Order: sequence, then structure tokens, then C-alpha cells
Amino acid sequence: MALFLAVTLVHVVLVFLYVAPSNTISQAYNQQINAWVRPWFSQNWRLFAPDPQSVNRQISARVAHTAPNGTTQVSDWIDVSSMDASAVKHNAFPSHTAQNLLRQAWNSYLKTHGSDDRPRSERALLIQRYLSNIAADRVTAQRGGTFDSIQLRVTTRPIAAPHQANGSRPAAAAPASATPRYLPWWKVDAHEAD
Repeated sequence: MALFLAVTLVHVVLVFLYVAPSNTISQAYNQQINAWVRPWFSQNWRLFAPDPQSVNRQISARVAHTAPNGTTQVSDWIDVSSMDASAVKHNAFPSHTAQNLLRQAWNSYLKTHGSDDRPRSERALLIQRYLSNIAADRVTAQRGGTFDSIQLRVTTRPIAAPHQANGSRPAAAAPASATPRYLPWWKVDAHEAD
């Protein structure tokens, strides 16, 4: 019981020093405080000041299946990001997963791969596989069939700035091109839908 109380007291003190304004004690023990708080109890203010999206991304996928005779059949493009919109629309309590799973996977992919789509770490390979698995599961749910490779196309469109109180629109930078970005073909575990 004494150990539990001691750990609780240390935890409360360390979290307090982490969120409190900078002071002599928190500066002196900064490494120890961060070592305790950051891995599991990290604090941020996103609940109160979220970072809103400034672009809309449409993520589409097409799949390919290589038959035993060596011929390859490629599907049409399937909008896999539309599943997020349909899961959220007219839902009073949409799940966080329905809103963010594909978007967060894409954001992680951008951070780990850059513009040349080459993974530079084991984490990058893991995120690439995660993104391809999400897309493969969604394609399977929408169209069925058998496939062993998948390719993604991501089209990014800027979100227009809101109107100001006086009804005018703020001066905007030149609109960015909505040129799609094509990712390489990735092998996936054989997917087959009923």
C-alpha cells in the first residue's frame, strides 16, 4: 500500500511539474520529468485548439490479379476514402476510426516516405504495409474479387478559406494543382471476397 501511495504521489508531482509554467525545479529535473511523462502521459491542447485540415484528399485504389497463365487483369479506380465520408455523414456519433483511419495512415506515409515513395526505415515499411492493408480491405468490401497487387492514387485539393464577417473572402494564394499522385504497385496478401 505504501508503494502504491508513493508511486501515485511521484506521478502527480511529475505531471504537475510537466504542465506547470517553467520553474527552477522543472528546469533542473527536465530529463527525468520528460522520461516519465512523455511516453504515456503526454499533454497537448488539441482538444481545445485542433489543427484543422487545409486540404481534402481523395484516395483511390485499383487492384491487379495475375492469373496462372501469366495474364494480368487491372480493375478500375475505386474511391476508398468515400467509405470515411459515408460512415460519418448523418451519424450523430461517428467513431474516431471512421473519421481518421485512412487519413492518419496517409499522413504517416507522407512523414516516412517523402515525395519519392521510398521507405527509409523499418517503420516506413510498416506504415506502407498498414496503408496498403487498409486500402485492400476497403477494396475487398466494395468490389469483391481476387487480387494480389494494389496501387493507390491520392488527389489533394485545397480547402477554400472561409468568408470573413463582412462577407468578403480573404486574399488567397494561387490555388494548388489537383494533380493526382500515383504510388507504386504493392504486392498484398491474396484478397478474395465472397
